[in-house]
Amino acid sequence: MSRGRVVPAGPPKGPAGDDTGCHVLHVDMDAFYASVELLRRPELRGKPMIVGGDGSRGVVLSATYEARRFGVASAMPMSRARRLCPEAVVIPPTFGAYSEASAGVMEIFRSVTPLVEPLSLDEAFLDVRGATRRFGGPRLIGEWIRATVEDEQGITCSVGVASSKFVAKLGSAHCKPDGLLVVPADGVVAFLHPLPVAALWGVGDKTEEVLRKLGLHTVGDLAATPVQTLQRALGPAVGSHLSALAWGRDDRVVTPTEPDKSIGAEETFPVDIDDPRVVRRELLRLSERTAARVRASHQVGRTVSIKIRFADFTTITRSKTLPESTDVGRVVYATAIGLYDALGLERARLRLVGVRVEGLAPAEGQARQLLLGERDTGWREAEQAIDRATRRFGAGAVRPAALVDPDDPLRGPRGGTPSPYRPDKRSRSGYSS
Repeated sequence: MSRGRVVPAGPPKGPAGDDTGCHVLHVDMDAFYASVELLRRPELRGKPMIVGGDGSRGVVLSATYEARRFGVASAMPMSRARRLCPEAVVIPPTFGAYSEASAGVMEIFRSVTPLVEPLSLDEAFLDVRGATRRFGGPRLIGEWIRATVEDEQGITCSVGVASSKFVAKLGSAHCKPDGLLVVPADGVVAFLHPLPVAALWGVGDKTEEVLRKLGLHTVGDLAATPVQTLQRALGPAVGSHLSALAWGRDDRVVTPTEPDKSIGAEETFPVDIDDPRVVRRELLRLSERTAARVRASHQVGRTVSIKIRFADFTTITRSKTLPESTDVGRVVYATAIGLYDALGLERARLRLVGVRVEGLAPAEGQARQLLLGERDTGWREAEQAIDRATRRFGAGAVRPAALVDPDDPLRGPRGGTPSPYRPDKRSRSGYSS
């Protein structure tokens, strides 16, 4: 749900869809609390609905777009919202559901890039410059995020794509609900200058009043004003800040604010799956991906968990704590398969599966106890070699033979599933390159 008070009017100028240099995404859930409540109350879809306290001092936390058409807005006193839209259904908030949905959304973001800066439960900045080789350009990444959030969480989001955080946030506000807007790097000034001054980050009611007294109504007006004049009226820091923003200058970087407590990956199937062979193959792929991310973070984990979502959206998790921490895909996969097989889901129709490594700790200094007769080098060293090959030649350059498919080099075979760690004719290690 956007916190901005101003929705820009009119499309940005510049080449349509040109996302060159636009490595910052601002992703904002649409009417987040209300959207989560509608998942549990589908009979209210299409009707005005408000989430918030219904007492004399209650305020609106969120509202569906049907209620917003009557003028209902977040942070509005509930008494006023009821006067504006008396037919609206008022729902008390269930924060546990919002936190769970937020965790799922943030997990999707972090499956794209580790550079995720959450602003609240329902919005975040992403720096995707390191993800373009795997996903494509920033616009494609934004579209993938929108589709994945809707498919896995059942809610929609809006995405602004730009060269800076400030402009990306304005972009997501402009394309709400359920949209995506690229503001080309060479079209930022043309996009900003027609906007009202209140669109600038940091312009509250009092600052807006001062600017209007100076005759400054649009961002373009402010940009044309000497910075010294703005500093005298607003103070040195604020004047300089707003002058820079008016010209699209925002040097702040996306800064992750939460250390990873766990690392994982999950996949929503294109259609519901009841074939255990397909599920096991997907668990292998997710285990490999998760372990690679753990190694890339220079950590090891003690607990492996799996996530299973059935066709009716019922979701369960199972976990197992290992005798010692690991970052080895083979160990993660063996544990995940053991958890899956113990569930006895041979005929169940599944919508999603996931694998996660929890209880993370720095890999440096972790002692490892060799088993009797075990080599002092083995799978961990082999997977580290695979990591080096992946960095040089790209994702999927080396992978378990069970995941080799001549029709789709990045996904598993569609036929039978050989033992994923059994050597085949391709290579002695069971991996193919």
